Amino acid sequence: MTDCYAEKPILPYEKFMLFGAGALTEAELLAIILRTGTKNCSALELAQKILSIAGQEKGLNSLHHVSIEELMEIPGVGEVKAVKIKCLAELAVRMAKERAGKTLQFSAPNTVANYYMEMMRHQEKEVVLLLLLDNKLKLIEEETLSMGTVKASLLSSREVFIQALKCRACYIMLLHNHPSGDPHPSNQDIEITQKIKAAGELMDIPLLDHIIMGDGCYISLKEEDLL
Repeated sequence: MTDCYAEKPILPYEKFMLFGAGALTEAELLAIILRTGTKNCSALELAQKILSIAGQEKGLNSLHHVSIEELMEIPGVGEVKAVKIKCLAELAVRMAKERAGKTLQFSAPNTVANYYMEMMRHQEKEVVLLLLLDNKLKLIEEETLSMGTVKASLLSSREVFIQALKCRACYIMLLHNHPSGDPHPSNQDIEITQKIKAAGELMDIPLLDHIIMGDGCYISLKEEDLL
């Protein structure tokens, strides 16, 4: 016999009010942001569909890799919801960066990697950042030197030192990501690093490090004695 008085499942918002945000799944958290679903699809079911389009195993991190256009192809996701979702992903990056910024020291590669990790790990192409530092190892400016293809970046040592001289930098540091998620340096990475290091020594603007970002991991060429 069917129990007519069976308890209804707790909706994500009600669950939040009862147990707090920590008790919610990623889909439930996203459902609260979405607020509504469609006639045939609840907000929670819609959230699950959104998380699945870039790979459920990545969870909320998948939101960085989905465009507004792709989101709007999902029935029930219009422009407003799509913009909310992308803003949520950007907020996560900025919150992580602000938290990591409290321990940032350019003499400590792990703190630099932590600070830039969320910004760079989700890039689908290689991005090379040049960090320009003063004589006290304080950041003067950061410049995007190149945005390459998925397989390779384009980096000009000439451009590095044009920027360094323009900003009167005393030290420089390079960062770039590997979209594959594997931060191990290629022969090309090592070669260009050695080239820039040699040029920096001649110009009295030392290269402190070249840090390569993977998916939640990094390699410092200085720590690996490759610099």
